[in-house]
Amino acid sequence: MAATAVTAALLGGAPAVAGTAPEPSPRLDLPSPPGGEQVRVLVFHASAGAEPPTVDAGIAAIEKIGQQGPAAEHFTIEATDDASVFTKPRLGTFHAVVFLTGGGDVLDPDQEAGLESYMKAGGGFLGIHDAARTEPYSDWFTGLIGARPTATTPAGTQRATVEVGDRTHPATKDLPVQWKRPDRWLNWQTSPSGAVHTIARVRESTYQPGAGANGWDHPVSWCRDYDGGRSFYTGMGGTAASFQEADFRTHLRGALLWTTRLARADCQSTITANYRAERVTSPNQPGQSDQIGEPHGLVTAKDGRVFYIGRGGGDASAPVVTDWNDPGVGKGEGTVHIWDPKTKKVTLAGSVTVFGNKGGGDELVKNEEGLLGIELDPGFLSNGWIYLHYTPHSRIDRDAHMAERRVSRFTLNQKTNKLDLSSEKVLLAWPVQIHSCCHAGGGMAWDSRNNLYIATGDNNSSQFSDGYSGNNPAPNYKGVSFADARRTAGNTHNLNGKILRIHPEQDGTYTLPEGNLFTGKETDEGGGKTRGEIYVMGVRNPSRISVDKKTDTLYAGWVGPDAVTPSTTWGPAKYDTFAVITHASNRGWPFCMGNKQPYRDRNLPDPAKPLGWYDCDHLKNESPNNDGLVAIPPAEANNIWYSPQGGGPDYPRDANGIPSYQLSEQKLLLPWLKGGGQAAMDGPVYRFDADSASKDTWPAYWDGKWFVGDFYDGDQPRHAVVMDPKTAGSGGLPAHAESLDKIVPVGADGIRNLMGWTFGPDGALYVLDYGRGFFTSDPKSALWRISYQGGEPTPLPQQLARKAAR
Repeated sequence: MAATAVTAALLGGAPAVAGTAPEPSPRLDLPSPPGGEQVRVLVFHASAGAEPPTVDAGIAAIEKIGQQGPAAEHFTIEATDDASVFTKPRLGTFHAVVFLTGGGDVLDPDQEAGLESYMKAGGGFLGIHDAARTEPYSDWFTGLIGARPTATTPAGTQRATVEVGDRTHPATKDLPVQWKRPDRWLNWQTSPSGAVHTIARVRESTYQPGAGANGWDHPVSWCRDYDGGRSFYTGMGGTAASFQEADFRTHLRGALLWTTRLARADCQSTITANYRAERVTSPNQPGQSDQIGEPHGLVTAKDGRVFYIGRGGGDASAPVVTDWNDPGVGKGEGTVHIWDPKTKKVTLAGSVTVFGNKGGGDELVKNEEGLLGIELDPGFLSNGWIYLHYTPHSRIDRDAHMAERRVSRFTLNQKTNKLDLSSEKVLLAWPVQIHSCCHAGGGMAWDSRNNLYIATGDNNSSQFSDGYSGNNPAPNYKGVSFADARRTAGNTHNLNGKILRIHPEQDGTYTLPEGNLFTGKETDEGGGKTRGEIYVMGVRNPSRISVDKKTDTLYAGWVGPDAVTPSTTWGPAKYDTFAVITHASNRGWPFCMGNKQPYRDRNLPDPAKPLGWYDCDHLKNESPNNDGLVAIPPAEANNIWYSPQGGGPDYPRDANGIPSYQLSEQKLLLPWLKGGGQAAMDGPVYRFDADSASKDTWPAYWDGKWFVGDFYDGDQPRHAVVMDPKTAGSGGLPAHAESLDKIVPVGADGIRNLMGWTFGPDGALYVLDYGRGFFTSDPKSALWRISYQGGEPTPLPQQLARKAAR
């Protein structure tokens, strides 16, 4: 029986045990918390088989670690393979216990009960590599470790990349974000992510994980508060050479600082149960929009109020007019609602009459114009100014199928929470074609210098180019092209398909900040062919943008065209895109996508005939519909792109740099992403406020992480990513991604259709769920609030082993 147990344990299995449960063992009477004035660590290295070759190296490394750093962080060790130590009161003299090895049943019931008593008293535990194979019968020990290895763990040492996602924990804060190192890598029977706090993952694409691989979410180090104490586990340390590695010693030292109570750490930050997702708005009353309109964006005020807008579609009872001969064609009400966290009540602040309420149908019927964006003035609490980005119905030309898009400033009565429609001051207005749908953009954001960024969509159809570039110059309505994005997004003299940057002034006008893509006064090609408001060109549908005011970096996401698969004739499939934008730039559409993957040109007289591939580094806009520069800025690489096949599709390139676009040769650079039905929804970069009095604020773990999501909730992205600041602004890929699916809940009763998300001053995340229909609001349309309930980092200040270590 013992031999069977050992064999099963070494293979990663948990053998069944017949018979009745043993009598509960007596608990040790230990001090709470264990330890004393002299910080001591017990290094336990028993194994059911032969002693592993890592023992001597591990003991030597931990002994050396104990004498590193300031004196207040020193500790001494005692190493033993005698399991009887777990039944003796002197166990309580150790601040932490390290399981350096493992494999099989090395503790009898009384000894395991002693370890349980130690943890319940507030002890610390560090498990290294094969410790995960110890005590295979014990559910309690499984919980202590967090996961068990599979029987198909690959043999041998392999070099791999570890993604270090936690930039605050003492075990990881000083490590590289992308840590390349050799080790023996374990696969897990069940991923512990969500039940533990994963601080590092191994990237499976950098080695051969073999059968039983865990996929993109492959935890390798994690921690949590467990059964009264603190438990840390790392799957690294499977070789003696690991313990000679400076970075791995840094990792172990940080783990021991926390488990010994010499330092505090938050090991609760990504545990799903520590987050509360609460719907804060009720369904509308029948025929009304008393709670919410057709959700389309949100922003929070410094006093905690949440302002959210409805695009213009009403509920199912609202009339929809599609006949252009009818003066009411497309007429809808763009709503502004306010949720007050103090009263938990919703106020309909007001509405603007918009064009865009045409219901569903094909791209020559439906429309996505309306109330598209909202921002509050930096001085909102004193001046009440609100900026709305919308398409007024009063300015449409029903004959030409043209409209005016505008950004206007309104004043809110702070006492009544009502919008004064007569206070409108139009800052900026520009023409848009409304003959065809879609992709109107709409997001707005401020930087720290009070510059306002305005995301405008490229509302041209790609169906006339089979879902590829959207560069067909032929289709037009009364002389205005509606299928050629070179007229809009690729045009240096057109404000559509752009991210604009202006500086609003007190009198309702604006000035242009320095550093935009153009000044508007360029003399190139005869002059008069640029607009000074343009900060970013070449974006298709930037519905959501955000600015991290700590760095003034712009973050954006936009929807791609409709082609499901790449074409060796025309170019890449639809790529939804996210980008870190640190300078004025051209992001490529409709010439190039992703990491500068070009489309094929087409032109009159025969748009069905493919011409040459676009040169992403030397772009020319030779469309007959272009009234801007022919020689336009080069396309720049974007950070995240995904298609129905997955995240970051890339291909071998020929001597001219043209990708093969062969699916059989496709490599997915971002395996945590998947598309299909897809609509990118950029989110914020979280900034932790250490001075916040809110008990609901998300913890410091998330500080600096960028939230990227998708409208849909299947396999599409809903992640917080870590970017390498050295490469982020030049198209560098994310270094680490953390799934938010269980925190920002997916599913029928969760947030199925994510339409906007932002953090409030209380540190909680506010999310709009669009609902379950399109171009309408329904009972699932809602504002949600997601708060953190995990409490303070541990140990508490009064439980630190040495107060000077704080």
